[in-house]
Parts: sequence; C-alpha cells; structure tokens
Amino acid sequence: MYLEYFGLRELPFGITPDTSFTVVTRGHQEAINTLLIALASGEGFIKITGEVGSGKSLLCRRLLQALPENNVSAYLPNPFLAPRTLFLALAEELRLPVDVTDDDYHVLKRLNHGLLQFAAEERQVVVCIDEAQAMPLETLESLRLLSNLETEKRKLLQIILFGQPELDQKLAEPSVRQLRQRIAFHYELPGLAPDEVANYLAHRLRVAGYRGELLFGKRVVRCLHRASRGRPRLLNILAHKAMLACFGENRLVVKVSHVRRAVADTEGATAPGWW
Repeated sequence: MYLEYFGLRELPFGITPDTSFTVVTRGHQEAINTLLIALASGEGFIKITGEVGSGKSLLCRRLLQALPENNVSAYLPNPFLAPRTLFLALAEELRLPVDVTDDDYHVLKRLNHGLLQFAAEERQVVVCIDEAQAMPLETLESLRLLSNLETEKRKLLQIILFGQPELDQKLAEPSVRQLRQRIAFHYELPGLAPDEVANYLAHRLRVAGYRGELLFGKRVVRCLHRASRGRPRLLNILAHKAMLACFGENRLVVKVSHVRRAVADTEGATAPGWW
C-alpha cells in the first residue's frame, strides 16, 4: 500500500463512515440544523434523503453524538423487518423489558409504558432508522402506530428516517399516506459543491497524517468533482484509486491521467468526457 510512501498513518479515503474524518460541508450543516430544529419542535417524523454515498450514515452518527446526554437514542441500521420485529428491535435498543412471546398488543403496550417513564423523567427519545427505503410498506405503516404514542403536550418519541430517493417513492403509496402527512420536516442532502471538494480532500489527508506538498491540484480536483458528482463515498473511492495509480508510477502528485484510470475502474463514476 501507499501509506509509508506518502507518510500516512492510516488510509485517508476509506468508505466506512468515520466521524474523525468529518468535513463540515454546507449540505451537512444545513441537514444538522434542520434535524436539531425539528427535534426541538417536538414533531414526530423527520425525513432525510440523499443519493447512495451522499453521507447519510455519517450524518446520522454526527446527530447521535450531538444529542444532549439526557436524551435516549436508538439506532436501527437494518429496518428490513416485519412490524412486530421492528417493535422488538426498538425495545431492545431502548433497553425496555419486552417479552418476545408477547403478542403485538402487549409489545406495543410495554413500549408505551417505557416511553411514558422516559417522558416522566423528561428525557427525549430519538429513533434513527437508516436505509429506511428498505422497509416493507406494512412496517412503514406500523411506524404510525408508534407516532400515536403521546402525552397531552408532546410525542413520546421522535423518528428520523434516513433513506435513498426510493424512500419518497414508497411514501407516495396510498397505503402509507397517513404516515407521509405526519412528516413535518424533510431535507435532501446535496453533493459537495466544486469549491468544497479541495477542502474535503485536504482535510482527510491531514487527519490521516499527510504533511507533504499539495497532492491534488486544481485541475485534478475539478476532474474528481465531475467524476464523483460531489458524492463523498464515490469521491473517496476515486481519490484512493488515483493515489494508488500515482504510487504505482513513483510520483508524488496525482495527475489527471491517474483520475482517468480510477474512473475507468469504478462503477458509477461519470465518464471522463473532455478532461
């Protein structure tokens, strides 16, 4: 690998969400602000959508870290579950005593009792559901039952749906129209702007330990933005492969030719075109 060659402590462009590499972009900051305002308002449902690799999972982790200590949070990364299983998974995340042999009515009742206890302690409950577009329609509709759990003044829990644009298609189905109407806040994550890509690349290199000369020049940055369409995950993949190509030629500066090779080897990247 190229770690020692470039003087790096770790890989700067991994695709696993890592908050230590977080770059505060305009889109992510607007999303965080939207989420915090929505949570403060006490609304039941919030929806965040974005294309594959736009940083939804990282945004979810940032939010969970930003919540006050008194909050109770639950994170469901794989919501492809039947309604009953979803309730049981939620109870487990919230550490509520639910018997797996209970019928649906008693599972929901135990959930309600636990949430009322949190409310009595003035603790806000936030549930983050990642990859929400994978949820079956009947499971999406079952979320509405959870949103019915409330006191006279506020909801007992707030649910944030993180999903790809396909989530909007599912929510357009007539069978879940009541849930769709309860989504009070929505934000769509944009890709990185052209002027943000250079800062993004430089920041991740700096965190990984790079202290050398400018590795990605202006022209290379423009090429990477065009090829990735500003999507962080795809940008990471292309930058990683371009650095490998640079290392393979014993160079210390990434060239456009290295980006071309990375694009040719990466599914989903935009064709080089005129570069």
